[in-house]
Amino acid sequence: MARVEFDVETTLAPERVVEVLTDFSDRRPDVWPDLDPGQYGVYSVEHTSASVREGSKLPGATIWAKERYDWSVPGTVRWTVEESNFCEPGSYMAATVRPAGVGGEPGGSRVHIEWERTGTGVRGKVLVRMIKLSNGKPLARSLQKALRRSEETGG
Repeated sequence: MARVEFDVETTLAPERVVEVLTDFSDRRPDVWPDLDPGQYGVYSVEHTSASVREGSKLPGATIWAKERYDWSVPGTVRWTVEESNFCEPGSYMAATVRPAGVGGEPGGSRVHIEWERTGTGVRGKVLVRMIKLSNGKPLARSLQKALRRSEETGG
């Protein structure tokens, strides 16, 4: 199992960050740049949980996972793999959102990410290893892009 942790800062308020992470509307593929619209599907959305399929196109492959999102703990969104073509069930990613001054100014948020995945098959093991070796940089870039898009559209 590979694990990485990192922080991302945004000018969005913590509650708005949680909204971005848990918006499972048709606009989700527009906000999340690496989400393949053809792989996106919502099975169910409850008050503090959702079952969603998400995936990305990579050079020569498409990866996907059906994940259970849970935001029942205030300030934390955790999504756990139920089924996937590249990682084991139980693998997860969690975002803990806290208020933080961004750029020396009051306001904004610091998002702490925990990513723990076990790759399956050659492609999954290589992908997980690359994320681990990069300290999660592709994940951080994707999150930063989504938060920036939300900042630009009025958060």
